[in-house]
Amino acid sequence: MVGDDPFVDEVRRPITIVTGAGRGIGAATALHLAAIGHDVVVNYRLDHAAATRVVDTARASGARAIAVQADVTVEADVTRLFAAAYDTFGRVNCLVNNAGATLHIADLADTPVATIRAVIDVNLVSAILCPRRAAQLMSTRRGGFGGAIVNLSSAAATLGSAHEYVHYAAAKAGVEALTIGLAKELAGDGIRVNAVAPGIARTDIHAAAGAPDRAEQSAARIPLGRPAEPLEIATAIAWLLGAEATYVTGAVLRVAGGL
Repeated sequence: MVGDDPFVDEVRRPITIVTGAGRGIGAATALHLAAIGHDVVVNYRLDHAAATRVVDTARASGARAIAVQADVTVEADVTRLFAAAYDTFGRVNCLVNNAGATLHIADLADTPVATIRAVIDVNLVSAILCPRRAAQLMSTRRGGFGGAIVNLSSAAATLGSAHEYVHYAAAKAGVEALTIGLAKELAGDGIRVNAVAPGIARTDIHAAAGAPDRAEQSAARIPLGRPAEPLEIATAIAWLLGAEATYVTGAVLRVAGGL
């Protein structure tokens, strides 16, 4: 099916890129989408073994799946990621813009500038570059067949995350502004753009920032009394991509347990 257009025949499975899909919410999303009928492109930056495990599990559920290494903060890598998807499966019609990290937990005054730049790159720059390429390829005005994009924001975008990572919160607020503006820009091009804003979830993003117990320690301040499981975020993402949400664009769906 190399080079085929999946929107020509509505029976064909959606072809979906999930960035940062080797772990956490990204992995849960790739696996959930595979289970409900998507073929998936599992993007990762460093951990090939983790991405391969996601691909193997996705294939076991009946999906076609590949792992593609790409640093989605780099334009050339983003172009290569979409090209790999097309060369293997055909035109991509869904993008889950999930790659993200906090990297450090501290007051802004105590956060190294290099860390601030890295956080903004992975959470905001990648969130601009990937939908930019998706728009170039999906837009009906440009010869594409339309599609859907879901960006990953965070409850931090409105909470501010003082004494934790206000720079991360600022980047995620940028993701929400991007979502609203791009949804308006692409509404006439057959592309819906939405965002999911998770709260605190049980993933290793906390360990990577030096606070492996943060999710459980935060449970007391979450109205529902516990962190989210990654699958609870994944199902919200899948709904926004799917046929039940065809009149939803420019929305930010908060999945944060009441935060």
